[in-house]
Amino acid sequence: MEEIIRFYKQQSEALQTEINALSRRIHLVGTIRLLLVIGAAIAIYLFREQSWTVLTGIALVFIVPFAALMHVHNRLFWKRSYAETKQQLCQSELKGIDYDFSDFDGAADETDAEHSFSLDLDLFGDRSLFQSMNRTVTLGGRKRLAAWLKSPLDQKDAILRRQTAVRELAAHPERFQHFYALGKMKQGKTEDYRNLARLSEGTAFFLNSNVWRALLWIVPAGWIVLIGGNLMGWIAESWIGLYLVVALAIAYARAGQVAKLYAQVDKIDIILSTYSDLLRTLEDEHFEAAELQAIRQKLWNGERKASDSLKTLSRHIGALNQRFSLAGLILNILYLRDTRQAIALEQWKQRHREDTTRWLDALADADAYYSLGNFAFNHPDYTYPVIAEHYFQMQGKALGHPLLRRDVCVKNDVEIPTCPWFLIITGANMAGKSTYLRTVGVNYLLACIGVPVCADSLTVYPAHLVTSLRTSDSLAGNESYFFAELKRLKMIIDRLQSGERLFIILDEILKGTNSADKQRGSLALMKQLIALQSCGIIATHDLVLGTLEGEFPNRIRNYRFEADIHDNELTFSYRLREGVAQNMNACFLMRKMGITV
Repeated sequence: MEEIIRFYKQQSEALQTEINALSRRIHLVGTIRLLLVIGAAIAIYLFREQSWTVLTGIALVFIVPFAALMHVHNRLFWKRSYAETKQQLCQSELKGIDYDFSDFDGAADETDAEHSFSLDLDLFGDRSLFQSMNRTVTLGGRKRLAAWLKSPLDQKDAILRRQTAVRELAAHPERFQHFYALGKMKQGKTEDYRNLARLSEGTAFFLNSNVWRALLWIVPAGWIVLIGGNLMGWIAESWIGLYLVVALAIAYARAGQVAKLYAQVDKIDIILSTYSDLLRTLEDEHFEAAELQAIRQKLWNGERKASDSLKTLSRHIGALNQRFSLAGLILNILYLRDTRQAIALEQWKQRHREDTTRWLDALADADAYYSLGNFAFNHPDYTYPVIAEHYFQMQGKALGHPLLRRDVCVKNDVEIPTCPWFLIITGANMAGKSTYLRTVGVNYLLACIGVPVCADSLTVYPAHLVTSLRTSDSLAGNESYFFAELKRLKMIIDRLQSGERLFIILDEILKGTNSADKQRGSLALMKQLIALQSCGIIATHDLVLGTLEGEFPNRIRNYRFEADIHDNELTFSYRLREGVAQNMNACFLMRKMGITV
């Protein structure tokens, strides 16, 4: 980890040096431009008595270098903004290494209490798994990464292909940083993305009209005839004036339709420019992994690259942006410029009706992949899991939770060799049971989405993960805690009975009822889960579940987290031990707080 910290610090320092140098150059160019303006004013004053030819020449002497320096000035500004964005990323990554992910989006809106595990494993929101790995710069990428976390892969080949892609991206952090900087510099709004996604919608009004396609030639031909005839002395100027009125009427006869078409693409110039730049970076890369090559292949339709096509669209939109300028008005009257641009835009939409969706899909995949690659790069001490062939298998050494500070995180093993098989974890309050369940669940999820896990080693079979760790009641739904828990358990049973292969993690089942019912119900549930050939881990305070190992010696194993009491002090090792818990701490803590027990 020290190597990664050193990498980001060195990068940040180098970028700061570059930013300072660019700032000095920007200041110098700005000063020269100011001097050119002052010089032009002085020169024109000194030669004010000269002819317009001389004055025009003097002006050009100053205007040409001024315009050239303007271009240089804008380019330097872009380079500085690019360097500043990359430096900010380095600073944010350093904060993330210290478990402060606040600079990144946690996608709290993706939280779903009904999902099989997202709420229980803290996938979304502040200090979430998603926030720790999310480096997406597009709305589609954000949604794609969230979808991958909520619907992990369940096929070995697919997981291995994604691992290969993640390994390649993790080996080239400069690719990700370039992609991230380009995306962050000019981010569009959510509505811009939606407008871009809807480009293929609507019918072509002008393109399908033979009348308007004919008028594109008739109107300018009329001007050529009238002006040519007038110059030859054959046509009076009054006819030109009359034709001006006619041309004006034709040019703006369907101004509302042009405006409607323009409204579909208005204000998406920023996101078009950004997405074009991002797509070009993907087009220019030479990926080795099959998954990444497939993404790149989507950006070519056999004729043009996606980035070039988006640039063309941007030019059409820019032309429509100028339709109310003086030049735009004149050109529209002369050769129906607005209608020509409208037809060009409709042609683009028709030509790329299917391409747009494919390009956005490819960009979303690439954006999400870069986040996974960056996650792997940031955790060189993590290991890529082995994906098992048969249901069920899970063996892990020294599993830790990726969101727990590495200096205090206690790592534990896990072993589920076959099915049916359950680990029953007993222990006192605060001893580490729930943390262990989440540790196993999160690492299991990381393995199934194709990234390295926080463990020395891990072998897993990619069954569907289901958890019940944080069930809550619902006042709005008039639903009790106990009923909500029963619904969760019924969902698990139904899925097992349908033949689905699950990996189940439960914390303190049936805790919403009385002790006697809880014991009977818990024992019955465990026997049913065994009968349904399922696998998982169950944590409980109820020591009676520990008796099941004797009844199912080849299907159940007891483990415990103990609270150790020495010299009237309570301590926790957070180490997983074999057997049933011996020490409970509730009465001890009550006595420590002065409550008579």
